[in-house]
Amino acid sequence: MRDEAETVLRAWHAYEVRRGGSPVIDFDCCPVDGQAEPAESRLGVYRQLSALRERVGGCLAERLDADLAYLGALLGERRPLNEYVQVTQGCSTAGWPEEHVLEVGEKAREAVAGLGIGWGAATVAELDEAEGLLDLGDAPDAIRKATDELEPAVRAATGSMAPFELDIETAHVDAYWAYWLDGAGNRVRMRLNMRNAVFTEVGARRFALHEVLGHGLQSSSWTEAAKDVVPWVRLMSVHALQQVLLEGLAQALPLFVAPDDQALTVRVRLDHYIQLVRAELHLGLEDGVPLRELADHARKRVPWWKESTIADLLTDRGHPQLRTYLWSYPAGIDWFVHLAEADPGTGRKVLQAAYSAPLTPADLASLWPDGPPIGGPGR
Repeated sequence: MRDEAETVLRAWHAYEVRRGGSPVIDFDCCPVDGQAEPAESRLGVYRQLSALRERVGGCLAERLDADLAYLGALLGERRPLNEYVQVTQGCSTAGWPEEHVLEVGEKAREAVAGLGIGWGAATVAELDEAEGLLDLGDAPDAIRKATDELEPAVRAATGSMAPFELDIETAHVDAYWAYWLDGAGNRVRMRLNMRNAVFTEVGARRFALHEVLGHGLQSSSWTEAAKDVVPWVRLMSVHALQQVLLEGLAQALPLFVAPDDQALTVRVRLDHYIQLVRAELHLGLEDGVPLRELADHARKRVPWWKESTIADLLTDRGHPQLRTYLWSYPAGIDWFVHLAEADPGTGRKVLQAAYSAPLTPADLASLWPDGPPIGGPGR
């Protein structure tokens, strides 16, 4: 049943790529020879996945439910946000109280102030300057160097012995991302989006951890696990239930493996706050809050955001894929930052499990029952 599902997903992926849509598969933990024949239509894929779903249970059923929900959104369905994210990302969209957002924001202010930088319209520009700006041509070598330096600490924390090969490419894409990693097997590809990326010495360490040793080594580790018989679908997709783990841990990884690196810790604290603000916008759109009110709120929360930045943040959250996927960032980072502040033994247990299999939010909660609700306790 799993193999049948993977065959359908490969055909769907080939169909989307051929028509210029977003890829369905972002990392292939069981690459096969040759190219899949593209499916004839999204509706045909929907019928095939629906027929398979009637015959399966367990983690395969959960994955097919996620695929059907996202494909349904591409076909025009618009489920309520909480229902859509619950079936795709595996967590709620309860959100966080304003008190929690402000508390996290205060920690971010204090962290930035520790570097001698104020809070205002110039905060990020001054932070980039303090981190040591890099020329474009120096960025790939700096990322490789940082990967080599940080790799032993990540392997020690996660227990992963998986090999990986890294390719670094540049792109110029009108999209929200600055860095993106995909790949197949033990080969990972990191793309740098020159439209959005700013390169600094600290940024090289940050994205060596996030993209290469986070997503890349983790996905390569799952490839090694998939050489044995596993029940889970071996094709990773951003609309599926492992994404909270991937994005949450990648953002918070410096707290586990480089806690004494002040510059990296500052970025984690700042990212944590920014993701919670983005979550407020995400929920505001669902609640029908007027756009001008949301834009004013965003500017008040994050004074260095430009109008164009806020416009992109709002636009992305209306996209069928990003409406689900972007929720994994706040849900994931909030949970993993709390984990980093908990018992170190629990953190080690979670990290080692996280590099052994693509865990769902339910899996994470079972490993740390005392952790906060993933997706927030409610507003």
